[in-house]
Amino acid sequence: MRDVQSTDAAITARFWGVRGSIACPGPRYVRYGGNTSCIEVRCGSHLFVLDGGTGLRELGLDLCRESSIDADVLFTHTHMDHIGGFPFFAPLFEPTNRFVLWAGHLAPERKLEAVLQDVMADPVFPVPPSVFTARVEYRDFEAGATLSPRADVVVKTAPLCHPQRATGYRIEHGGRSLCYVTDTEHTPGTRDERICELVRGADLLIYDSTYTDDELPDHVGWGHSSWQEGVRIADEAGVGRLVVFHHDPGHDDGTMDRIAEDAARARPGTITAREGMSIAL
Repeated sequence: MRDVQSTDAAITARFWGVRGSIACPGPRYVRYGGNTSCIEVRCGSHLFVLDGGTGLRELGLDLCRESSIDADVLFTHTHMDHIGGFPFFAPLFEPTNRFVLWAGHLAPERKLEAVLQDVMADPVFPVPPSVFTARVEYRDFEAGATLSPRADVVVKTAPLCHPQRATGYRIEHGGRSLCYVTDTEHTPGTRDERICELVRGADLLIYDSTYTDDELPDHVGWGHSSWQEGVRIADEAGVGRLVVFHHDPGHDDGTMDRIAEDAARARPGTITAREGMSIAL
């Protein structure tokens, strides 16, 4: 059985997918990784999964060493780069496991269960979600709500600016806080006050840094932000540490090295996410 108590930290985060838009394997993406968004978060003994991009498959293989998994999966939204690993998540095929799937961007018009069923429907996918033998529960809410998924964990949420909507999360446990804000577009020159309030005083902010400020004018309406805006939000909201996340598939290792250096210089302590990286709070 995998050791899930390997640290005394209140919250730990492990990055299984850090890329945005589409997975990009190959020799140009070795140092930072090519899998799309997926982060494993441990709050004591509680397991949370942030998004189900292609990195979810690798997380699933790792989790197979555990028994009787009882976890919550928080989806920012259901674009393919955030759910592409869901049908290949091995723990869903174990009847002793239980997963609660949360989404705040679909209600009241649609439901998460129906969307995932459509994704895995003929002729797009060979088998439906009914093949899963784990117990799966679906929880829809409206972004802005405060959730209590576990007795000693509070999850605050906020709506994000993204096509078809998305949700930002703040996880609080043991006096520590981790914020996950990805797939959001800002208006140059202004801060999104909903995001600032969500992340204010947080120990860690994982932020959508798909583009640089120089690249943004060519991607207006695409629903993404920049690492520079992450720095500005972190400074204004008094965030402890910033993580640059959701790397554009056009940014190879060389480009990411330059972004990592520039971000760390602009805000000392800033981390650029890599697959396999772990952070303890």
